[in-house]
Amino acid sequence: MTRAATSPFRLPDFIIGGAPKCGTTSVHFILGQNPSIGLPDEEIHYFDADDPITHPDFLHVQNGTLEWFDTSAVHTANLEWYRQRFHPFADMPIVGEDSTTYLFSEAAPERIKALLPDAKLIFMLRDPVKRAYSQYWHLICSGRLTCSFEEGLLRHTSIILGSTYAPHLARYLKVFGEEKVKAVIFEDFIGDQQAQINDITDYLTAPRMDLATAQTWFNQTSYPTHPKAQQWLNWVGSKVVAKRYRNHMGGNDGWADSMRRKTHYRWFRYINPILLKAPKPPPMQDVTRTFLQQHLSARNAGLSDMMGRDLSKVWQGFTG
Repeated sequence: MTRAATSPFRLPDFIIGGAPKCGTTSVHFILGQNPSIGLPDEEIHYFDADDPITHPDFLHVQNGTLEWFDTSAVHTANLEWYRQRFHPFADMPIVGEDSTTYLFSEAAPERIKALLPDAKLIFMLRDPVKRAYSQYWHLICSGRLTCSFEEGLLRHTSIILGSTYAPHLARYLKVFGEEKVKAVIFEDFIGDQQAQINDITDYLTAPRMDLATAQTWFNQTSYPTHPKAQQWLNWVGSKVVAKRYRNHMGGNDGWADSMRRKTHYRWFRYINPILLKAPKPPPMQDVTRTFLQQHLSARNAGLSDMMGRDLSKVWQGFTG
């Protein structure tokens, strides 16, 4: 997929690069109220748009041919698509973007460095077991999984990948250097938002914000009252959900795409929320929690040393 035209629009000074379900939306929402910071509302995912693991909806097969969003330098029109996302903020002192899958992308660090050599990176890290469980329920509530959490660990590789911080954070540190990479612990952010936002705005050389006079993100998530029934409903709507984000990168504006978007809207407006009435999800099985504590500690070996603190005192069962 390609776009037309070129123009010298502003590019980001910083990127909130993940991880998903770790408070990135809250940080984005708060920073977006800073008069010196410009942030597009939507996640962009330019630097990992061709990843079939994290973004299978962005790629599709048309008449037997794979169609994908090329971010290589030869596709200047696609780069223009990225630049246009920041056009409304061309005169802002500081411009950023939020794409929560960049942290665990194998391709993104070098791509970001090549285009934005001076960019600052912000990553939010959460108890990896709780983050994985939160992502599973996000996928269930958004209609993208039709199975139990235990089966989802096997079927949806991004659940485990999204809680694998250490090797990917190490890669960003190697590519950008310590002065350009900031990792924030989600639990610290929840405990004292003002202190953490002060730290982030100082890092970005932006004016500090008084959160007492700012809006903070409040997104009350609702969960299925009957999880197995929700899984069945997701199976029924799987054809609708499968192409929900196909047009994220733009360019598909035919009548079929218009009908698909209308179907998506009606499904997620009227059908998908029918069972989403519970205030919290059911508890995780103890045996699954034990497995994840051990496995995700192994995947994140060395993270405590990297962060300069003992994360076992923050995340229950963590030994990395």
